[in-house]
Amino acid sequence: MELSPGDVVMLKSGGHPLTVAEVKDDAVVCVWMGEEGDLFRETLPRAVLERADLLAAEDDDGDDEPSDENEDETEDEDDAQDHSKVA
Repeated sequence: MELSPGDVVMLKSGGHPLTVAEVKDDAVVCVWMGEEGDLFRETLPRAVLERADLLAAEDDDGDDEPSDENEDETEDEDDAQDHSKVA
């Protein structure tokens, strides 16, 4: 697996996405933000990393709320129902 600075990877065992800062032979320097906003930097063996599938993470973000596109349609339907009650 060819890696270069700026690539997003993850540990094969799971966890947060990591950004590749530097590649040195079989070692990869990664940085990531912790939950408290702290910046972490660690050198890891290339063998424990895999490319992160960002598209799957964006599609499966656990957010069941409607997107902004559908929100306008829902509001219009609610407004139409409210007006019909008044008439």
